[in-house]
Amino acid sequence: MIVGSLHLTISLLEQTCVYLVIAHLLSRTRLFIPLMHVTIRLPHKVACYLIFSIFCVMGTYFGLKLDDSIANTRAIGAVLGGLLGGPSVGFAVGLTGGLHRYSLGGSTALACAISTITEGLIGGIVHRHLIKRGKIDSLFEPLRVSLVTFVAEVAQMAIILLVTRPFDVAWHVVASVALPMWIANTLGAGMFMRILLDRRVMVEKQSSVFSAKALKIAARAEGVLRSGFNEENSMKVARIIYEETGVGAVAITDREKLLAFIGIGDDHHLRGRPITSPQTMQAITDNQVMYADGNEVAYHCSISPQCRLGASLVIPLRGEGEHVIGTVKLYEPRTKLFSTINRTLGEGIARLLSTQILAGRYEQQKHHYEQQKQLLAQSEIKLLQAQINPHFLFNALNTLSSVIRTEPELARQLVLNLSTFFRKNLKRPSDEACLSDEIEHVNAYLQIELARFTGRLSVEIDVPGDLGSARLPTFSLQPIVENAIKHGTSRLIGDGRVRIRTRRDGSDLLLSVEDNAGLYEKRPGGDGLGMSLVDRRIKNRYGEQFGLDISCEPQLFTRVTLRVPLEGGVA
Repeated sequence: MIVGSLHLTISLLEQTCVYLVIAHLLSRTRLFIPLMHVTIRLPHKVACYLIFSIFCVMGTYFGLKLDDSIANTRAIGAVLGGLLGGPSVGFAVGLTGGLHRYSLGGSTALACAISTITEGLIGGIVHRHLIKRGKIDSLFEPLRVSLVTFVAEVAQMAIILLVTRPFDVAWHVVASVALPMWIANTLGAGMFMRILLDRRVMVEKQSSVFSAKALKIAARAEGVLRSGFNEENSMKVARIIYEETGVGAVAITDREKLLAFIGIGDDHHLRGRPITSPQTMQAITDNQVMYADGNEVAYHCSISPQCRLGASLVIPLRGEGEHVIGTVKLYEPRTKLFSTINRTLGEGIARLLSTQILAGRYEQQKHHYEQQKQLLAQSEIKLLQAQINPHFLFNALNTLSSVIRTEPELARQLVLNLSTFFRKNLKRPSDEACLSDEIEHVNAYLQIELARFTGRLSVEIDVPGDLGSARLPTFSLQPIVENAIKHGTSRLIGDGRVRIRTRRDGSDLLLSVEDNAGLYEKRPGGDGLGMSLVDRRIKNRYGEQFGLDISCEPQLFTRVTLRVPLEGGVA
């Protein structure tokens, strides 16, 4: 009996190895991406169901026939489906695997079908319990997964004994397969989760490499170009980028000449030389990124035919009104390919430098505020626009890419909302707007965020019709709403809520934006560039008694209240 059980255990573990090899191969594909995080959205739940249903059926298919029963690893798919997808997915996977097992017949067919559904539900119940307690990461602990699978297998053996008749047949089956199935399923589930966890860590490491590089460049380059966009400062920034990215060479230009160059080819790419590169001139003229990889798109140094550089990436630096003021250029030698990280990082660096230059010009204008008040107001608006555009557009495009195939109507509506947002963002006729116009601008922004946080964000807007014509500085509302989401509701494990309300207070208009996160913390340097600008613009226009007021009840709410005068009343 012991020898037979040992032989069955070894054979079942061999079958589990085949099962895990398939799991490892599939983990290298995009199919496994939804499984690397707790599944919330419906498309991901469907993917989770399909993948683990296949593994559940495979567990039976690779099982070992024993009289008219099957020693199997079906529990791995059922339990993991429940753990990662929740009770509904666990039930669906268990039902699919159970019906497949029932279709094969045998004295234990009905008991195995019931037990497979039960195993999926056990995984789902553990999922719900850990989610409610905020222990999401515990779902990915291999040891915990093994223990849950062991409990599920114990439940399966109990169901076989309760359901299968005659009892002596049930007892014979359990005595023969219990130990081998406990060992194989427990180890298999833990190792399956280890595969998922390793893949998740690998993806996070790639992201962390990008983030670490971006943060180091941002930290080292902070403030350099604020004191002026010239050769000296550009050379400092070029050196930082060169050291942190490890590319072949880095160059920075204005619209006419080379301001900085470091790396391969610095003997003939000399500072002060007029721009001769066709890619650079086209990037400036067309305001677009130009990439010449030396393969699909030819690259030839415009200065020296002996130059060892074989590929270039040219990214425009943009100032006010998206006007190109120069370029940042990354090069690689002919013996090396551009890495995807450095290509993406290059565009992020350009946005960083553009914002620095814009902020530097804003600070210079600020010193001459009394003489150039109107110019400062326009610069503040442009700076707010620069704050909004890059990261919001990145998130919006990510959201679009995730729904464009599965939900084309939603994608079409998001494109319309994105169009409305940027039209309002870029084409304001003056530095003042009516409240209804500000609400329309913010609503376009919120519709995109609602799609991005599907099912996890709700918005309430309460604006009495008679206040719609009230006047306030443009871009007063959007930075506050964005702050409520970015630094508030997006950090919640549960559902987020944003409320926008307006009311009269004597001769003033009060506009409040409230989130249910309660995560606001007073910062030494202020409340962020966007919020500070909104507050300062209101105070400069109407007086110190107006502006922003922030109240917070930790873990409950953060409320930002904007006060402006109802000048001349409202229609």
